[in-house]
Amino acid sequence: MTVSLLVVSAVIEFATGVSLLVVPEPVVALLLGGSLDTPTALVAAHVAGAALLSLGSACWLARRDGYTLVAAMLVYNVAATAVMMHAYFGFGLNGIGLWPAIILHSSLAGWCLRFLQARMQNAK
Repeated sequence: MTVSLLVVSAVIEFATGVSLLVVPEPVVALLLGGSLDTPTALVAAHVAGAALLSLGSACWLARRDGYTLVAAMLVYNVAATAVMMHAYFGFGLNGIGLWPAIILHSSLAGWCLRFLQARMQNAK
């Protein structure tokens, strides 16, 4: 179960990170329905891309024994879901990919939580 969870996370985060580094404008438009109008926004998108690339790499490297990383991924997926929901409800942003991304991250958070709960029950 850990291998599958971390491989799925690795592929998604790595691909999104590379996309934000190489072509951030269409990714942001897809997710949020907005644009990167300032150099500051573009740099922030690139930094987010680098972070996701790093996260994807860490998931791939820890896929065989990633208990601690799964806990970190739970925090990330819950936070990503909250940030994107705030983008929709708080700022009215709504790209075509926003709700699929919200559903994806909340599903990955649930998967992480189930894994951690099973791991804790097996430890008893």
